[in-house]
Amino acid sequence: MTANMPAPVTLEGDAVRLEPLTLAHIPDLFLASGGDEEVWRWLPAATPRTEDELGTTAERLIGDPDHVPFAVILRETGRAVGWTTYISTPGYADSIEIGWTWYGRAVWRSAVNTACKILLIDYAFDKLGANRVQLKTDILNTRSQAAIQRIGGLHEGVLRRQRRRPDGTWRDTVYFSILDDEWPAHRARLLER
Repeated sequence: MTANMPAPVTLEGDAVRLEPLTLAHIPDLFLASGGDEEVWRWLPAATPRTEDELGTTAERLIGDPDHVPFAVILRETGRAVGWTTYISTPGYADSIEIGWTWYGRAVWRSAVNTACKILLIDYAFDKLGANRVQLKTDILNTRSQAAIQRIGGLHEGVLRRQRRRPDGTWRDTVYFSILDDEWPAHRARLLER
């Protein structure tokens, strides 16, 4: 059984606020990433060219019972700059996945990703009862792999031809995890930075 999927909740940090994703976030999100091929390159949906296309993708995500999506709100501006999601992990005992994450290019190489992951991982272990947080990415997405390893993700392996990319090519997926007893040391290191 997976860890309990949470009801929509708001998670507050110094740099970001994670709140349940709604269609009201679409204008900000489109400003952050609409039409940006590089932002959407590794995601499981085509690059949105209009707010309506982004809204359709968000609606599917919001309506999927295996996902709990959050809008990533930059505290400094109050604007949505991306989204991230808890995902159910059937077949993994007391685990939850963090994924379907993207941020507008303006906040790349900032504190946003680390701040989001601290909030999500803390909540997964402290409130949801997870003993393992799973993260995964396309084998070609080396930037994401480095970010996952920076927060403490341990490389578990590669699932070959795990799914098709939006362009129809096969994706090999790299899996990482963080265990509950490993997290305190990683968290302390991240907070020192």
